Amino acid sequence: MPRWARAVLAAGVLALGSLYAAPLWHIGLTAPQYPEGLGLFIGIDRITGEKPQDLQSINGLNHYIGMKEIVPASFPELRYMPILLGVLIGTGLIVAAWGNRRALYAWTALFALGAAAGLVDLWRWGHDYGHDLNPRAAIKIPGMSYQPPVIGGKQLLNFHADSWPALGGWVAILVLSLAVALAVREWISARARSA
Repeated sequence: MPRWARAVLAAGVLALGSLYAAPLWHIGLTAPQYPEGLGLFIGIDRITGEKPQDLQSINGLNHYIGMKEIVPASFPELRYMPILLGVLIGTGLIVAAWGNRRALYAWTALFALGAAAGLVDLWRWGHDYGHDLNPRAAIKIPGMSYQPPVIGGKQLLNFHADSWPALGGWVAILVLSLAVALAVREWISARARSA
């Protein structure tokens, strides 16, 4: 890899450090009785309300429809994701310093697989919370589930749910796109040299 590509990769990898502070994902809920909306921010090590009382309000609403309470301490992912991110950053900096094309391919593939696994886990989490309902809930609608979308919007009774990357998620998407672009450039360059 040329020096400029290694420097760009290192800068991108270092930008991933912002994920320790910036949330990855945002789930928002709006309804006539909540025109200001309710929201959750999901980070690598925490789930918080968009506003201080939002998590408590969402848990209160979820109780009526039989959803489990969202308790951040009950998510094991929030304990190991900071470690995995540290490994990703550390190995990315090694790849940038080394400048090996195959190492770049492997690191980019690892990053992409980790991102895909994160989205699958978010879907699984939403599916569990939206479908595994308490049969003794105050509000029961046969056949109704309350799974929020992973990406995009969805109507859930009188609530509209939106789910999109937050600041940290956009940083991760940008850095992964950058790594893919560098890997493709290196692959094309290697093929041109061998032709």
